[in-house]
Amino acid sequence: MAGHRTLTIIKPDAFASGKAGKIIAHLEGQGFKVVAARVMRLTAAQAGEFYAVHQERPFFASLTAFMTSGTCMPMVLEKADAVSALRTAIGATDPAQAEPGTVRKLYAESKERNAIHASDSDENAAREAAFFFAEADLLAAR
Repeated sequence: MAGHRTLTIIKPDAFASGKAGKIIAHLEGQGFKVVAARVMRLTAAQAGEFYAVHQERPFFASLTAFMTSGTCMPMVLEKADAVSALRTAIGATDPAQAEPGTVRKLYAESKERNAIHASDSDENAAREAAFFFAEADLLAAR
């Protein structure tokens, strides 16, 4: 998976406001291929495990509460240099600071309700994809 695949999550704010299709179309328009996707609602235990790296940060409780507040859509995307390309495509965490034409500039509500998650490294992309998808799901997409 290294280099060519990454994980993203369309977060509850964007999913609930009907922006998921627009976000997917935007990413496909930038050359990403959807390899795996599912619609789900995270439990508190799942959100806590997924975001455990932030457990000591002051925003951990609000982040996990937000991520369990509604339906989200984890996806594995494929493209050359996928992690870097996706992070460029989604823009800065704060949509007020995001570049024009990025997902967050177009669809995020605020720094906290920022529409989309993206893995920050190839290692985390592999770990995060395995959190949501079985290896067989990812192999079947080849």
